Amino acid sequence: MAKIILNKSNYFHNLKIISEQAGSIEKVAVVLKDNAYGHGLVEISSMAKEFGIKNAVVRTVAEAKLIETFFDQILILADSKKKSYSHSFHIVINSLDDIAKLPKNTNVQLKVDTGMHRNGVSLKELEEAIHGIYEKKLNLTGVLTHYKSADELTCDFFWQRALFNQVKKEVMGICEKLFLPIPKFHSANSSALFRFKNFDEDLVRVGIAQYGYLETNTIFDNPKLKPVMSLWASKISTRTIKKNQKVGYGGKYLAKKDMKVSTYDVGYGDGFLRLNGETKYTTPKGYEILGRVSMDNISIDCEDDEVCIFNDVKKLAKIHNTISYEITTTLLPTIKKEIK
Repeated sequence: MAKIILNKSNYFHNLKIISEQAGSIEKVAVVLKDNAYGHGLVEISSMAKEFGIKNAVVRTVAEAKLIETFFDQILILADSKKKSYSHSFHIVINSLDDIAKLPKNTNVQLKVDTGMHRNGVSLKELEEAIHGIYEKKLNLTGVLTHYKSADELTCDFFWQRALFNQVKKEVMGICEKLFLPIPKFHSANSSALFRFKNFDEDLVRVGIAQYGYLETNTIFDNPKLKPVMSLWASKISTRTIKKNQKVGYGGKYLAKKDMKVSTYDVGYGDGFLRLNGETKYTTPKGYEILGRVSMDNISIDCEDDEVCIFNDVKKLAKIHNTISYEITTTLLPTIKKEIK
């Protein structure tokens, strides 16, 4: 049976680097949306708690409910139902319209659009938003933004940082006038954290870095992170094929000699993105995946009962012309997970 193995030592290694860069473990909020980027929501939450992480970020209230006992505070980014049933849940307000949808006494965090133009109120709407939160008797616990290109060598990162510093000053002034507590401020994702020389915000929302990857341009001094996930498959059958026989759909692989070939129980139906037989891919142990990946199995030039398909997705991301996030999040949540 196919399985995902999660390397606890590697995960703790990454969290240690992240906590040191943030200046405190209390400032680290692990982003666990979309089944913890495919790694397993509950499994990653349990390891994060064991390490001492107190804050998490998810997409929906349903996700938050599954891990409510693991964290002191859970930030919910984009739930259209806009309801909270726990004092530890904090709902992100992505537009002025969101304010009216939330029940009294809900913990909320206000997102401000500083240039990504995706979600968040504009700078011109800032005062109106905070007054609306005050009048609706919601609890403003945080103000946040998101960088559109912290991973690239452009001036956009510094421009957005400057705008968010302006936001901080305006928010503090408005809150003082309304006698409201000053909320927490946070803007940094994984890439942004490692571009701060001296991290000085209240939280950092760390997604892909905790799982061992960073898509930041290599021109920067990026940390040495370790991938947490490896994907394993079990053997279905083994056969001998003769020289010049072809393997799989379209016969994309032509045997150069008589050889043993085994099929294994992973395919694109499990979320392992389809290899089309045009680009060679070898497993960490050096076995070649032969021809096209099928819906439910792959063919490999080995006879092992189990085989590690990947323990680092950077090579696959390059083959598929995508990012590491897509390779891991595409995997089905039903794949069995083990922590080792």
